[in-house]
Amino acid sequence: MSLPEGVQRRTFDGRESLATRGPQVSEEAVVDGWRRWDPGRSKVAAMFERGLDHGLAGGERVLYLGAASGTTVSHVADFAGPTYAVEFAPRPTRDLIEVAADRERLFPLLKDARKPETYAHVVEPVEVLVQDVATRGQAEVALANRQFLEPDGRLLLAIKARSEDVTADPETVFEEVSATLESGYEILDRARLEPYHGDHLGVVATPRQ
Repeated sequence: MSLPEGVQRRTFDGRESLATRGPQVSEEAVVDGWRRWDPGRSKVAAMFERGLDHGLAGGERVLYLGAASGTTVSHVADFAGPTYAVEFAPRPTRDLIEVAADRERLFPLLKDARKPETYAHVVEPVEVLVQDVATRGQAEVALANRQFLEPDGRLLLAIKARSEDVTADPETVFEEVSATLESGYEILDRARLEPYHGDHLGVVATPRQ
């Protein structure tokens, strides 16, 4: 699977890893301006490593839901176009704002991804919707934010089984969330994100017309 322009495989301490060019964020290894993108800390990087058909070329407009402190979204903003980063919790948003200070294409938003109407006046139509939220109703969040996604855009969704139901079998959760998602999206590819993230399913989808 090809990588978007701006993402490469580089060697760090004798081991090959994904990397992007940009200011350092969390003491990750940096070689010749390229900083290591750890799939164990990033669902998007794990999707790339697992070979999902992401369809990204680089330079796309992105809406990122669940940006947390900004580690993954910083890498995304390094190879994407304007990147809107939604985070609900104030504490990690403060870190996210610091990350954005070094990236002119990264726009942090202290908002709830379950309430897209609160940021609809800010976010332009995007070509990529990345979702990494730890909440019940993950499919419903993706459906609610479908309004921002261009007709031929891509959803990159990390389904967290334990966030939906800590007692249920993860495969059952994945099937239930995927079935709900299909009311508004066509699923193009999916794969478990082990060994990088336990009980997570990576999904690539496009809006149904």
